Amino acid sequence: MNKNEFVEKLSAKTGLSKKGARQALDAVTGLISETLSKNEPVLLTGFGKFEPRARRESNRINPQTQARIRVPRKVVPAFKPGKALKDKIGRQLRVVEKSGRLEVGK
Repeated sequence: MNKNEFVEKLSAKTGLSKKGARQALDAVTGLISETLSKNEPVLLTGFGKFEPRARRESNRINPQTQARIRVPRKVVPAFKPGKALKDKIGRQLRVVEKSGRLEVGK
């Protein structure tokens, strides 16, 4: 689902206009971004936790050139799903094997 599809479903579910739904979504994502940039977590009980996480410096290999590159340490946003979200997804979706690969199915 992309942002436009999400806005349409949010609009239908809440009774907001599409413009209002887009503004609400932008406000929520903006607020999460602002809070993370202040090094504060955002806990949405039952859904999950957004938090900034530190990553160590690492050495990687460029797959196109096979050259070694150094990736500097940095802070990245992270999401940890809550128990209610994990339980809901676990009840509705299953792991299936297709052509020797594991995929998500119903």
